[in-house]
Amino acid sequence: MSNQIQQQRSPARRLGAWLLGLPPAYAALALLMLAAAWMRPQLLSPMLLVLMLRQAAPLGLAVIGQSLVMRGLSLDLSFGGVVVGVSYILTSGALQWDAPALLAASLLFGLAVGAINGFCIVKLRASSVIVTLGMTMIITGVVVALSQLRAPGDAPELLREIGLKRIGGLPLPVWVWLALLLPMALFMRLSVFGRWVDAWGASPWAALLSGIPAGAIMFASHLASSLFAVVSGWMLLAFVGAGSFNLGQDLALNALAAAVLGGVNFGNGRGGLLGPAVAAFMLTFLFNFLTSLGVNESARLMLQGVLIALAAVAYSARHK
Repeated sequence: MSNQIQQQRSPARRLGAWLLGLPPAYAALALLMLAAAWMRPQLLSPMLLVLMLRQAAPLGLAVIGQSLVMRGLSLDLSFGGVVVGVSYILTSGALQWDAPALLAASLLFGLAVGAINGFCIVKLRASSVIVTLGMTMIITGVVVALSQLRAPGDAPELLREIGLKRIGGLPLPVWVWLALLLPMALFMRLSVFGRWVDAWGASPWAALLSGIPAGAIMFASHLASSLFAVVSGWMLLAFVGAGSFNLGQDLALNALAAAVLGGVNFGNGRGGLLGPAVAAFMLTFLFNFLTSLGVNESARLMLQGVLIALAAVAYSARHK
């Protein structure tokens, strides 16, 4: 009899354990939606939810790259610099090329940034925080200096059309996000490279003894991270419609926050890529919710920091 009762309870217990094992972003999003249903029900209208999905797309793309490098025990804080550089390439008119050529040039720029980051971190054994943060400062300084000759202007017509076009009721930037998120999630789950990243994150010494090419993994991760930053910059320009020095300024920290809230820590990718994607939408929903309540920028940043710290501590303690 006791065995039958135990067997009857086991599915419920497994469900409870699965729910408790979810990254904090899922519970936070559910609580936010309940609070919005009580205080600001208009935020749950399909039109505004679709708009928030479009707003979340640049952050969702950036957090794919951030999650990848974090799972490999590294960090990328150069998103802001990459976006500023991409913005200048595409909007300043310094290169008198058509839109496809400018997009290709911005991809090459992202590859160069990722290669420099990877080289300094892998070969020179420099801190990823210092290297990537310094890269952002260098790129921003160069762009500010170049802007004395040519200031950022309007985004190419191609990007503006992407920002406005819809397919099946969803904005095209959301489809771009999904088109990169889903294959990347499958690739990290099924490929040898994904297993190498997880092995290196779980135990670097064991991975080295197993012959896993740690340097190549970290270098490739930073290349991919910079490319995702470039595409994130494209979607930001498609949404805003014009370049500026402040475009993507908070992208690196928000991507870091979304990765942590989505269940990705240094060397730990339990949240996969879906968890950070949910966290990107959750943060976007949170910003809109606080704005609707009249919360100012400073209070919003403080609340965001508190939420991230609490989520990181809770998630770490739960999985020890």
